[in-house]
Amino acid sequence: MNTPAHSRSWVTSANGHADFPLQNLPLGVFSRGDSARRGGVAIGDSIFDLQAALAAGFFNGAARGAAEAASRDQLNDFFALGAHGRRALRSELLHLLDEHSPQRARLQASSKLLLHPMSECQLHMPARVGDYTDFYVGIHHAMNVGKLFRPDNPLLPNYKYVPIAYHGRASTLCVSGSPVKRPDGQTLPPDQDVPQFGPCKRLDYELEMGVWVGPGNPDGEPIGIADAQQHIAGLCLLNDWSARDLQAWEYQPLGPFLSKSFATTLSPWVVTAEALAPFRCPQPARPEGDPQPLPYLLDEADQQGGALDIELEVLLLTRQMKAQGLPAQVLARSNTLNMYWTVAQMLTHHSVNGCKLQPGDLFGTGTLSGPQPGQFGSLLEMTEGGKHTVELPSGEVRRFLEDGDEVILRARCQREGQVSIGFGECRGVVVG
Repeated sequence: MNTPAHSRSWVTSANGHADFPLQNLPLGVFSRGDSARRGGVAIGDSIFDLQAALAAGFFNGAARGAAEAASRDQLNDFFALGAHGRRALRSELLHLLDEHSPQRARLQASSKLLLHPMSECQLHMPARVGDYTDFYVGIHHAMNVGKLFRPDNPLLPNYKYVPIAYHGRASTLCVSGSPVKRPDGQTLPPDQDVPQFGPCKRLDYELEMGVWVGPGNPDGEPIGIADAQQHIAGLCLLNDWSARDLQAWEYQPLGPFLSKSFATTLSPWVVTAEALAPFRCPQPARPEGDPQPLPYLLDEADQQGGALDIELEVLLLTRQMKAQGLPAQVLARSNTLNMYWTVAQMLTHHSVNGCKLQPGDLFGTGTLSGPQPGQFGSLLEMTEGGKHTVELPSGEVRRFLEDGDEVILRARCQREGQVSIGFGECRGVVVG
């Protein structure tokens, strides 16, 4: 459901807003003061309170049922409704919040109950995540990291056939703004044969997108590639914090464990599949000589419109930069078009063995680096494993993150003829 680019809202801060114009309407869970957590919609600098709007009688029919599901202290029930529920709610919200809404006078008269300044609200995890899976679909990141360990053969043979992933830890997912404690663990120092225990010394971020699962599938029944988009509720930003020294010691033979499970930060707003529809595009063609996906992963409609054009950005703000009044420094800019596999292919492969997916399950895409310097989504790549330093405007240098460092992720969709929309921010400060 596309919203005309000329549409504006009576919520004036939405008009020209960098992230949350009328055309976006992402959903999240918030509280204000001592109030209970409940569902809301980001519109400009405000949050539209779905519970208050329901109580005032602004929703009817299918939109009312969808609003009730989205107004609770988690979005799992809303995700379970699928595209029909999302579209019903979005359609009614577009009518209610449009500057020409027939109910504008009544809405504005109730605006103190319906609209909350976002700056005065606390944002929470959008859903209760039962299972979290982190994929590895950023091929340039896979190549860059592979070169550090296997210069002559950076990609293993399965990469171009299988959407690689590992099962992550749902209990340590946290919402933007949560502090990130530096983890302890085992590491093997250079030129030593025995590991030592202590704080991580090579802490890193990873620039990723999060994918929220909508309707699930019965146990034992895979989701076909042609139907996969119907099971995707929306996207958010995701920072998969990584302890690189712990990872180097533990990852063989089974992959990441404690090096990833201590914290993963999410942006609080779920940008729905419908809001993202104008920014869909063909999946980039695979390089000549690369294999075609196996038939269960190949769908022409997905290849023609299953990719997304989302501009990504990672910034760093150190304790010293804050003290000097300096702005956050952009470290990298990339794009979701650097994904070797589509979101639909990720979901299809996850379920092909009969694995049961459930509403509110979360996928990470893996680090979405570009092919060039300035497009790398982790310090591991930027510093080539710590061989080089990143220079900051404060005069500081970094190989990896230090205590007090704040990492900020941003994302935006832009296309000619469309109003740009954003994801808000995904922030986390490292604490010792």
